[in-house]
Amino acid sequence: MNTTFSLHHIDNASGFGFCPDSYSRFKFGDETIAREFGNTLAKGFIEQVLSKQPIAQQIVVISSPYSFIPTATFAMKTWFVYRLNRWLAQHGYPVVQETKVHRTITYKEDYGELNAEQRMSLIGNDSFHIDKDFLANKTLIFLDDIKITGSHERMIMKMVDEYGLHNDIYMLYFAELVNKNIHPNIENFLNYHQVKTIFDLEPIIQSGSFTINTRIVKYILNYNPECFGIFIQNQSTDFVNLLYDMALGNGYHTIEAYAQNLTFITDNLFINNKTLIKHGN
Repeated sequence: MNTTFSLHHIDNASGFGFCPDSYSRFKFGDETIAREFGNTLAKGFIEQVLSKQPIAQQIVVISSPYSFIPTATFAMKTWFVYRLNRWLAQHGYPVVQETKVHRTITYKEDYGELNAEQRMSLIGNDSFHIDKDFLANKTLIFLDDIKITGSHERMIMKMVDEYGLHNDIYMLYFAELVNKNIHPNIENFLNYHQVKTIFDLEPIIQSGSFTINTRIVKYILNYNPECFGIFIQNQSTDFVNLLYDMALGNGYHTIEAYAQNLTFITDNLFINNKTLIKHGN
């Protein structure tokens, strides 16, 4: 059994059922919003699906595929699981297990700007991997923040076929584009609704409720070097180290587009043992 559930259905380009500014902050690491989205998605799934047709098997929740740096969905997944576990425990069902879909390719292109064909061409070169034995006799919930063209879902189902998985599967999304007359780049309209420049990231990073993800790392490293230099010197040592270590973990030091900004970090903030200099000093 394969079932898709989306909390919000986008059928026009001006009304979404959720706040675009909040979604933008979520995509760039605001965990307060991730908590809100995860809770509301779990609440909707429980009320509209589980309360009517409970799942007796052990549930395995699987966030969107990633290599080393989690996606924004990973933060939402945590709060989704917390809310879902409370319902499961109260009703005598086994609580959730988790696992990961591993992916092998990283790319610098902004996925949200692409049309359906371009998305499939880009992601089609990737390969997804999962622990088949761990999933035996369990119900799988694949979680993602938004479904636009379905290319990620097709890659998940391709993996399901390749591994010969016969589990019941739920594909869960916070939102789904249901009007195919709207261009898929509506995703980038949402992604960047509040984040217009690199300096718009500072309130998110310094909020005390920040969790790093792939999007913010790529966005920062791909920014023009002059603005990047100003921005990065205004961040804490902890953040700079986290950014650098995440970049290495995803192999971004091997991508030419990110080389200059990573070199700035090593030359100005690491090797020379300089303090993070405030701009203008």
